[in-house]
Amino acid sequence: MEAREEAGLSKSTAVLSCTAMALLYVGILYTPTLILRLPQPSSFKEFLLRRFVCAAIASVVSVAACALILPVNIKEIPSLLGIYGVRMDHVWQAVVYPLCLTSLMYAGSMVLKLLLVVEAMKEHMDRGGGVLDFARDLLQNFGSWVSSAVSNILAWLIGSVELLGVQAPVTEELVFRACMIPLLLCGGFEPYIVIGLCPILFSLAHLNHWMEIYCQQNYSVIKASMVVGLQLSYTVIFGSYASLLFIRTGHLVSPLLAHVFCNFMGLPVFFARKKGGMVALVFAAGVISFIWLLFPLTQPDLYHERTDDCRCWHGFCSWN
Repeated sequence: MEAREEAGLSKSTAVLSCTAMALLYVGILYTPTLILRLPQPSSFKEFLLRRFVCAAIASVVSVAACALILPVNIKEIPSLLGIYGVRMDHVWQAVVYPLCLTSLMYAGSMVLKLLLVVEAMKEHMDRGGGVLDFARDLLQNFGSWVSSAVSNILAWLIGSVELLGVQAPVTEELVFRACMIPLLLCGGFEPYIVIGLCPILFSLAHLNHWMEIYCQQNYSVIKASMVVGLQLSYTVIFGSYASLLFIRTGHLVSPLLAHVFCNFMGLPVFFARKKGGMVALVFAAGVISFIWLLFPLTQPDLYHERTDDCRCWHGFCSWN
C-alpha cells in the first residue's frame, strides 16, 4: 500500500479514470451522428463496422491513458503488456481451464442440443434411413457450419464485422478488464472489491441499449427498462466472473475467450419443454460443478511462477 501511495495513484483517481473510460466507450459510439453529423449507416453491416471503429478508438485511447496513469515505465514493453494480461507464458492453461470452467454453466444447453440430435436421428430412422446416412448428413452440416465460421473469420480479418460477436469482447475486455482492473488494484482497492466494482462500470457500456430499444423498437418505458434490466443483470454477473478470471489468471485471453463463448452460446438453458427435467438436472449439476471448481481451476499458481515475496502476483503492490 505504501508503494501505491508513493506512486500517487489514489482510489479517487482510479475510479474517476475508470468512469471516464466507460463513458468514453459509450459516448464515442454516438460521435459520428451527433458530433460529426455523418449520415445514418445505409446497411446493418455498415452500422456494425462504424461501431467497431468507434469502440476500437476508445480502446486505444484507454490503453494509452492507462499506461500514462499507472506508475510503470512505459518503455518496458514486456512488463506493460503483462499488466494488460498479454502474456505468452502458461497460455494453454489460460485457454483450457477457464474455457472448460465456463462451459459447465452451459451443461444444460449442450445436453439439450444432444437430445435434439438423438431425436432427429430417431425420426430419420423411422422414415427408413440408416445411421450412417444420418451421420454423414450431420457431418456435412457441421462441415458447412465450420466453413461458414472460417469464412467469417477471414472476412473479419480484412474488414468485415460478422465474426460471431468477437469484436465487442475484444474491445470490452481491453477497456473493462485490461485497463480498469490494474488501475483499481494499483489505486488500493482489494481484489474482491474490484470484482464487484468493475461489472458496475461494465454495465454502463450497455445502458445505451435502453435508448435503442425504446426509440427504435417502440417499446414502452417500462418494457424497455425490463428488457435492459435483464441484460444488465446478466452483464453484471458475467462482468464479475470475467474480472475474477483476469485477476486470478493474469491472462487477458481467459476472460476474452469466456466472453466470446458466452456470446456464442447465449443465455444458459436451464429448462426446456421437451426433456425439461433432464435438462434442469444437468444444468443444476453444471452449476454445482462450476462453483466447486471455480477457485481450484483459477488458482494463480497454475498461471504463473513467482519467486519473490510480492503478495499479489501481478506486482501491483510493489510498483513504484
